[in-house]
Amino acid sequence: MDKVQDTIELLKTYNQEHIIKLLEKLEGKEKEELIEQISKVDFHQIMELYDNTKKEIQLKENKIENIAYLDKAKLSKDQKEEFDTLGEKAIRNKEYAVVTMAGGQGSRLRT
Repeated sequence: MDKVQDTIELLKTYNQEHIIKLLEKLEGKEKEELIEQISKVDFHQIMELYDNTKKEIQLKENKIENIAYLDKAKLSKDQKEEFDTLGEKAIRNKEYAVVTMAGGQGSRLRT
C-alpha cells in the first residue's frame, strides 16, 4: 500500500473518518504535510489515555496519619535561633524544602 492508503486505514482503525474527508479534499504538498503530521500521532496511546479517563480510580490506601511537628509558639529562644541558623545554612548551601499547608493555615499560624 502507499502512504495515503496506509494513513486512511490508520484513521479508519481509530474512527477518524472526518480527517479522511479532509485528506481527500487536499492535493500536493498540503496533503503530504497532513499525512506526515498524522504519521506522528500515536493514536493507540491517545485511545489508551482516553479510555483511562473512564475508569474508576481505586485508592489502595486512604488512611491519613499525623506527622511529627514542632509548635513554634512552644520553642525556646535558643531552639528558635538554632532553627534559624539551620535554615540560613541550608539557604547558603542552595538547599530548600517545600511546605504545603491547608488553605489559610500559613497566615493563621503566622509561618
